[in-house]
Amino acid sequence: MPVTYTIDTKERVIRTRCMGMLRLAEVVEHFRELERDPECTDRLDVLLDLSEVKTLPNASQIRAASLEVKKIQKKVRFEACAIVAVTDALFGMLRMFEVMTQDYFRAIRVFRATAEAEEWLRLQRQQPSPARP
Repeated sequence: MPVTYTIDTKERVIRTRCMGMLRLAEVVEHFRELERDPECTDRLDVLLDLSEVKTLPNASQIRAASLEVKKIQKKVRFEACAIVAVTDALFGMLRMFEVMTQDYFRAIRVFRATAEAEEWLRLQRQQPSPARP
């Protein structure tokens, strides 16, 4: 399976790893799992590890994914989101996703290396969350 994920309810983080072909619809499906999980907390951090992705999403995929995240965010409050995009082209595409979804996360950022993304996410998690509207 090209996309794997784990939900750590104790740490309040969803970790998604995508290898090979990038299908943003599959990544969004993981977010939908959070809506269906009655044990899931209402605030989560996200780590999208796309460091082994070999294909690029297109603009319509990115728009569709951002709209789906917006719908899911009404129930599950996403906090910080770190995305790993290694190649120049994928980095550029995911920066577009970052801009389109910045209103749905307290903080969102695209990185070139997983270690940098994890460190940023760790630092973000030390900051207090704003009150939920």
